[in-house]
Amino acid sequence: MGSDTIKLPIVDFSQPELKPGTPQWDLVKNQVRLALEEFGCFEAKFDKIPLELRKSIFDALEELFNLPLQVKLRNSSKKPFHGYVGQYPMVPLYESMGIDDAAIPEKVESFTDLLWPEGNSKFCKTVQSYSEQLSELDKMVRRMILESLGVEKYMDEHMDSTNYLLRVMKYKGPQTTETKLGLNAHTDKNIVTILCDNQVQGLEVLTKDGQWIDVKFSPESFIVMIGDSLLAWTNGRLHSPFHRVMMSGNDGRYSAGLFSIPKAGYIIKAPEVLVDEEHPLLFKPFDHVEFLSFYYTEAGQRAQSALKTYCGV
Repeated sequence: MGSDTIKLPIVDFSQPELKPGTPQWDLVKNQVRLALEEFGCFEAKFDKIPLELRKSIFDALEELFNLPLQVKLRNSSKKPFHGYVGQYPMVPLYESMGIDDAAIPEKVESFTDLLWPEGNSKFCKTVQSYSEQLSELDKMVRRMILESLGVEKYMDEHMDSTNYLLRVMKYKGPQTTETKLGLNAHTDKNIVTILCDNQVQGLEVLTKDGQWIDVKFSPESFIVMIGDSLLAWTNGRLHSPFHRVMMSGNDGRYSAGLFSIPKAGYIIKAPEVLVDEEHPLLFKPFDHVEFLSFYYTEAGQRAQSALKTYCGV
């Protein structure tokens, strides 16, 4: 298990009047920048998701993963890691599903109708409402990042370059006090990930000095983490952390991650202003979907850093 002695920074987005240009905004913006430079992630207090909705999302996930396997397999996608993932001997406790454009009602309806042809309006409304409200936190974090880097002129392009994927995950309890692997150590490949869970522990993050730390956070909080695509876009100014899931005990862990993901065809390229003598260009421009395809090849899985192997300068 990871260390309990190191804690992730806590950043409070629940402050009233948290708007661009205010002293509160600038204070939180600096906290975000420092946390992402040092840890690549932080615990976010964000009160815009009612606790009732948060409870409903995990009720919905339990209902979703209780469906028969042949039904879950209908959640397929040409994009790697967007459809149903499960039945892997290396990670037998893990399964997950993806809901593309989860903040858009019609897209969630299509997903719901695929798995429940008779309809399931409660599931549909819960997932869409949760994703839409949580996307506000993603937008705030990304705006703060760009402001802190002095690249506000790229704001519209950056915000328009992504879609949202709600990736939902289940980890079975291993029915033992021994710690078992829930999900291999990896970095996320997207822009920003916002995670919450059903208060069953398991998430661990690797610090820059090589120490695994247990991530515990309250029912009102979320974990905000950046991925390799934002690491590349900021030309290495921020840190994309390795993380994993380690399970013990009897209880199943449910987790929901809202991923902001570069659209297919959008080329990720560090702004020129972020490249200088002190910060030489680290990565060649790349398409996220093509990078993702490489990551799931044998070479990509073997690489210590798939990003550096794929497009490092």
